[in-house]
Amino acid sequence: MDKLFESLKGILRFKGVVTDNHVFRLHYKVTLPILVAFSLLVTSRQYIGDPISCISKDDIPTRVLDTFCWIHSTFSLENSWYKKVGVEIPYPGVDKYTPDDKRTYHAYYQWVCFVLFLQALLFYLPRYFWKSMESGKIKAMILDLNNPVLNESKRETNLRLLVDYVIANFNHNDSYCGYYTISEIMNAVNVIGQMYLMDTFLGGAFSSYGAEVWKFTEWDWSVRYDPMIRVFPRLAKCTFHRYGSSGDVQRHDAMCILPINIINEKIYVFLWFWFVMLSVVSCIAVAYRILLYVSPEARMRSLKPRASLTREEHLAIVLNKCKVGDWFVISMLAKNLHCINFRDFMSNLSRRLEGKDYNDTSEA
Repeated sequence: MDKLFESLKGILRFKGVVTDNHVFRLHYKVTLPILVAFSLLVTSRQYIGDPISCISKDDIPTRVLDTFCWIHSTFSLENSWYKKVGVEIPYPGVDKYTPDDKRTYHAYYQWVCFVLFLQALLFYLPRYFWKSMESGKIKAMILDLNNPVLNESKRETNLRLLVDYVIANFNHNDSYCGYYTISEIMNAVNVIGQMYLMDTFLGGAFSSYGAEVWKFTEWDWSVRYDPMIRVFPRLAKCTFHRYGSSGDVQRHDAMCILPINIINEKIYVFLWFWFVMLSVVSCIAVAYRILLYVSPEARMRSLKPRASLTREEHLAIVLNKCKVGDWFVISMLAKNLHCINFRDFMSNLSRRLEGKDYNDTSEA
């Protein structure tokens, strides 16, 4: 199992430079490896065994029957879901049938691993877009000032270079901030869109899947009916046709055990709750970003916790003169610079914006 998921460790490794927030990282640092891990899990036969195993009283070779039913899908009968198990039927959805009986076909399990992997790629798209637009700007601006132990001469030189660069690009960073906002909107749209994708993939069952499973845990044992087995049946029907000895077409009924669905049902229960939570926090993040766009007071309050050593008057001078794009760059620097270096950077930047001489010395 460790070898199977070893390749995902690189995704989870934290990089030194921060160019986003915690909600953003939930998409590509947490959700992406979760989906890839699930995709690998459902294809790993050493952990779940054969994904399908069919039983028939006829002389059809087991391997042939398993392969046929896996390729052509299994089905359940709608009119046998609520019959009494062990008396009328052997399993919910499994019963004798006529050609007129309504059937629900289960072919999705062949595609689960591919759909999960596609979803993982879609979760990386906003990150890829932002990474392309950001182009290592913050990493280049840090100039080793994230290091608490730095030669004083080098520290002063780098602080001067950073302040000069920020002044030269002052009021020209709105597009940079806009790209990040677009990325956050992409995250929210992606997770909500993927919920509709999974609902379509599972025949309309995903939208209420988690809620029904949650209700199921509170039912009385005497009336319990597991909603998971309707979406992911562990036993289903399969019909195999072949020519008989006299040349006529013979129908052979088989019951197929689907061990893969024991894994699938747990995966999609988890994904339902995870995606609901992620969609909520992503929408809140977008709303918060809009608030920061329109409210200078909100921008001040959001920066204060990251600039605990910086004088409030220095923050006020800088934020009163900068646009939202400049605030965004400064907030990114606050996340990455050491607090003492950020204090001195803001002190020197405020002096420059007021037209005063550059001051290299630290201000308490």
